[in-house]
Amino acid sequence: MRIIAGEYGGHGLKSPSGHETRPSTARVRESLFSLVDARIYLEGAEVLDLFAGTGALGLEAISRGASLVTFVEEKRNVLDYARANAEKLGVEDKCIFIQADAVEYLRQYEGPELDLIMADPPYKLDAMRELPDLAIPKLQVDGVFTLEHSSHDWFDEHPHLMTSRPYGRTIVSLFRPPLPPKEEAEDDEDTTGEPTSPADDSTASPA
Repeated sequence: MRIIAGEYGGHGLKSPSGHETRPSTARVRESLFSLVDARIYLEGAEVLDLFAGTGALGLEAISRGASLVTFVEEKRNVLDYARANAEKLGVEDKCIFIQADAVEYLRQYEGPELDLIMADPPYKLDAMRELPDLAIPKLQVDGVFTLEHSSHDWFDEHPHLMTSRPYGRTIVSLFRPPLPPKEEAEDDEDTTGEPTSPADDSTASPA
């Protein structure tokens, strides 16, 4: 497994043998970040990598310019791989590692609003359908939540779904927060709704 692009593109990543993790394939990661790059600037972004595993998604974000990534993984021995991979790349100063249940961490998160939240949970996660609604309130208004899930889960009816793309048995879905309400009319508009011109003010200085 390797970093795909950016400053550390081509660098290998360590991962445990066996079935403790299900890392995103290179094809899925490349496609996911192509979708993200088309919607937000990763340069300087603050990112949350849920179900982080060995850290492949979060480290890919750092390689592409993210300034801070928080990795949340429940299994300590797996999180140790993410930490080791960060050390191998020399980016520990851009990483926070938290051993915790990712769903509960997201429910209780009260930190600053984030630019990007990524989740690659087990496909049979009971809380899969909850994740978009838990993540979206934690985003900046122009932020993005990415979710990898199986073809058994669809979010077509979700009001904040931007796109879903299939890659074999994996679906990548992107969500965004609701657009903010339109701003109030400017205070300097008159009762007819027309802007007040300085020329209409008898106290205005001559041109």
